[in-house]
Order: sequence, then structure tokens, then C-alpha cells
Amino acid sequence: MLEQIDLQNVLILDIETVPQYAHFDEVPDAMQKLWAAKTQYQRKDETPEEFYERAGIWAEFGKIICISVGIFTPGPPVGLRVKSFADHDEAVLLKQFCMMLKKQPKTLMLCAHNGKEFDFPYLCRRMIINGISIPSQLDMAGKKPWEIVHLDTMELWKFGDYKSYTSLSLLTEIFNIPTPKDDIDGSQVGHVYWQENALERIATYCQKDVIATAQLLRRYRFEELIDEMDIVYV
Repeated sequence: MLEQIDLQNVLILDIETVPQYAHFDEVPDAMQKLWAAKTQYQRKDETPEEFYERAGIWAEFGKIICISVGIFTPGPPVGLRVKSFADHDEAVLLKQFCMMLKKQPKTLMLCAHNGKEFDFPYLCRRMIINGISIPSQLDMAGKKPWEIVHLDTMELWKFGDYKSYTSLSLLTEIFNIPTPKDDIDGSQVGHVYWQENALERIATYCQKDVIATAQLLRRYRFEELIDEMDIVYV
């Protein structure tokens, strides 16, 4: 089935998110209480303040600071065009991302690793919060299951097994997909953003996940990896 998909009709994406505030004491009192209630079962022995560094995982308490995308280009050899939308103003980057999607066919397939559980719903929730209409490629309202054109490289790896999460890092390792040794990982994005103000560095990290996801999809299709020389940044 995967082999029949036209890769030029697939958009690979990845998002980076952070807590909405640099410090817990900046969070409005009402939201502090709601944060404590929302995370009471996840925190274990940690206080709401200690746990706040993970707030970026929840769309109600976090925000998107970068969306990176990749589009396959025709071969031979097949290539990849990579672009990032990064901004301190979440509404700005979301509008730019939506404008890009509106120029694409409505049948464009969106692909992300763990996208169905994280990236896709997070994007939709933050768009609604920012008063932005959800592009047709993301909007699932009223659609039948077979009308939703979303691919998830983690779901594809499950083969119907819903018991476990498999990281992109693990899959790239077992499929021998070369990835650069990054100086940050996902758990450090909030610190790099709020303490170091290094948005460009985060965008570079996000792009690498897009490339890794694209290469993983190629492996699933029993195809050769895209050569680094055929990856273009725009």
C-alpha cells in the first residue's frame, strides 16, 4: 500500500513546542490551579512548579515555536526540500504555515512521527486558540476515516499493536539511517528557547527530525535513502 503513494503528494512535518511562560510564577493564578489539576496524576512527587518545564506537551499550556516541513522532489535521484516556519509570535508562524498549505492540493498527505497523537491535534488546537481556520488537510471534522489523509510513521511501525511508543531515534538507529549528533534533544527545547533565546538552533533541530522521518518513510517503502546532497533548504 505504501509503495503506491506518490511521495510528491506527501508533506513531512514536525513541530517544536515550549511552555507559554518562561517561569511558573509568571503563569496567571487561574492557570496555575488548572495546571496543577491537569497534571495531578503525571507529576507523582513533583510540585506543579517543578513539573512546569514539561508544559509544552499540552496545547492548553504550551505554544508552537517552530514548524518544519519537507516535500519530496522528483528524481532521479529523489530529493527533499526543507523549510521552517519559526517565530516567537505563534500566530505569525501558524498563519504562514496555513498559507503554505492552502497553496497545496486538498489531497496532500501529511506525515509525522507520532503525528496523530501529537503534531496534528496540537496544531489544530493552537490554531483554534489563535482564531485561525484549520486548513482542509488538517481538519478531520465530518470526514470519514478513509477521507483523512494523514500518515504516521510511528503508527505504521505498530502494525496494529497499540501497547508501546517507539521513538524516531530508535527507528533511525535500527534502520541504519544516519542522523547528526545533535547538541540538544526534545527535552531541552524549552530551556534553549527561554534561557538562551536560540530559536534558529531549535529550527535546525526540528528540520533534522523532518529529514529523519522522510528517510524512515523511504525505508518502509524499501527504497534508497535520500542523499544529503539532494536535500535543499529553502
